[in-house]
Amino acid sequence: MCYFHLVGEPESIGIRELRQHASRYVAMAKQGKRVPVTDRGELVAYLVPAHEPSTTFQRMVAAGQVRPAKGNLAETLASLEPLKAEPGEKTLSEVLREMRDEERY
Repeated sequence: MCYFHLVGEPESIGIRELRQHASRYVAMAKQGKRVPVTDRGELVAYLVPAHEPSTTFQRMVAAGQVRPAKGNLAETLASLEPLKAEPGEKTLSEVLREMRDEERY
């Protein structure tokens, strides 16, 4: 299962934007994202997390290559209704049991 979403390079922000919304971009850095900062369209700096990511996944988040999933997978799966067989058809459990029995012999 995929627990993340691939994303492109993060957009850069200008110095004026950084001054006006500093808390937003500091929060992004705190989450592990690397935010490029430009001055008149020229890249001049990066706003980065204070601590180096320790796992490959954290490094990918910091580089803007993936975005962590939102929500709770266990709750989502628990809320799904099991598929019901049409009248006269076998259930998926019965089909799986037959397939396993065939493999044994």
